[in-house]
Amino acid sequence: MDFIKEICLRKATALDAQAILDLVKELAVYEKAAHEVKTEPSDYQNGLQTGLFQVLLAEHPNFGILGMCLYFPYFSTWGGKTMYLEDFIVKESFRGFGLGRILFEAFIKEAKVQGARKLKWQVLDWNEPAKNFYRHYSTKFISGWENGIIEFEPL
Repeated sequence: MDFIKEICLRKATALDAQAILDLVKELAVYEKAAHEVKTEPSDYQNGLQTGLFQVLLAEHPNFGILGMCLYFPYFSTWGGKTMYLEDFIVKESFRGFGLGRILFEAFIKEAKVQGARKLKWQVLDWNEPAKNFYRHYSTKFISGWENGIIEFEPL
């Protein structure tokens, strides 16, 4: 599809908060967890304004924002500066045209520019399309680790 040539990659601003939340909700539906999204546009506005996280957007002049990578740095005691990819999504109707590759490779480049030594993210064990995508990048899936989580009610 020729629309891919018109894709603009850019960093999100607080003005993109609703579009980011819409993508997060689409991802949650895909992951069969729509009921778990508790965030609001103000959470994304605040996070972007304070530098809590960054978002790389893929935008088309006619179709709007089509995908994103939301990420943040953290320090790994074993590996040094690490970039954590919290969410990576391309709108379902625009998958399969190479947009994910463009967006993910831009994220990799940005992580390197910021001095990250490695990237880390999670993928659901049943999400074979995503796992196959990541395998193109020599991804290692680490078995033997379980996710731990404690949830708090908002103050």
